[in-house]
Amino acid sequence: MPDPSAALLELANEIVELRLQLAEVQDQCVEMAVDSGELQAEVVELRAELAAVRRERDGFRERLRRCGVDRVAA
Repeated sequence: MPDPSAALLELANEIVELRLQLAEVQDQCVEMAVDSGELQAEVVELRAELAAVRRERDGFRERLRRCGVDRVAA
């Protein structure tokens, strides 16, 4: 019959290893959340910049149209 104290020790070691893995994964999740927030802020900034560039482009197109330029590249 196997020694119950050896089995208990083996289980205790496995629990320690699993807790260490869990702590590492939790740290990675926090890092990913921070990175995600930074990327989201960058996306918002880029969308605002794109909207401004599109407005500027549309303004140029309108000025060209008013000047009688028929063909404006899309």
